[in-house]
Amino acid sequence: MQKRHLGRSGVSVSSIGFGLMGLSDFYGPPSKEEAMKSLLHAISRGITFLDTADVYGDGDNERLLGEAVKSHGREGLTIATKCGIVRDKATNRPTGVNGRPEYILEACQKSLDRLGIQTIDLYYLHRVDPSVPIAESMGAMAELVQKGMVRHVGLSEANPSDIRKAHKVQPIAALQNEYSLVTREIEIDVLGTCRELGIGLVAYSPLGRGLITGSFASASEIKDGDVRKSHPRFQSENLLKNKELAEKVREMATRNHMTPAQLALSWILAQGPDIVPIPGSSRISHIDEFVDGLAIPVPFQELVRLTDLFPLGIAKGLRYPEEALKRVYMPPAPEPKSTGAAH
Repeated sequence: MQKRHLGRSGVSVSSIGFGLMGLSDFYGPPSKEEAMKSLLHAISRGITFLDTADVYGDGDNERLLGEAVKSHGREGLTIATKCGIVRDKATNRPTGVNGRPEYILEACQKSLDRLGIQTIDLYYLHRVDPSVPIAESMGAMAELVQKGMVRHVGLSEANPSDIRKAHKVQPIAALQNEYSLVTREIEIDVLGTCRELGIGLVAYSPLGRGLITGSFASASEIKDGDVRKSHPRFQSENLLKNKELAEKVREMATRNHMTPAQLALSWILAQGPDIVPIPGSSRISHIDEFVDGLAIPVPFQELVRLTDLFPLGIAKGLRYPEEALKRVYMPPAPEPKSTGAAH
């Protein structure tokens, strides 16, 4: 497995990471035994950049990773986790954010305990708390670095202004944002900000939560307990339209002797050496698919064609339900390109 550097931070990770979220929560998770097998298999295939969060499974996901680390050994692994999203105790669903310094310090210690390690390699503020100045939240993150509890810090779904303010308090190693063929909004202003400051990009949901690979023929196939049931892109008419996008990827993938997932990941990796996608799956066959795809070359012309086929905003429906969208940065829509015609 080749390595990539997260910006100018000095953090070196496997060229693709592994997102653990679905092993404990949100998509109708597998049994713990199946989840552990998948996680250990990913590590055995050279995926050593492992991403979790305290909110995934309300701590269970970190415990799962902690058991895997104990089984495999800490050496060679890059452990990333997050804090800042809080759950409603009545519904057990994520409902808000907390960026208070005392909360961050407490949350980090709890994550270390669940993971069974002394230092977290990359610790993210999962969402920026609008009620707390970002400099105060980042001051707590800097304190964690000073105490040796955290090696590097990151942000997730932050706007360019907050990224700059945070970076002045404590250098940001990585920004974690949704990025895929069907979610390209970071290209408007966030990605450029990161590159100016030397911050790497960790791309979550690089397969569009299964949208790009055509995981569902209709909305009725999405099971209860799967969070995608509430996502606009997976509902009725939107999903039918988005299936057409998945078919475009499938056609091009077949032409290049690869799967849609492999082509989608190749496209992300081609967007820059400072970008690391973190696909996730509970299926060992999918993990093998991700890794095996790294060895399949894709002609440059095909990547350009794919970029043109998936312009910004092509997917039908919002990427999150409206309530969840309040906790992520949505950049302004780009100005329409001038045709140069006289008026």
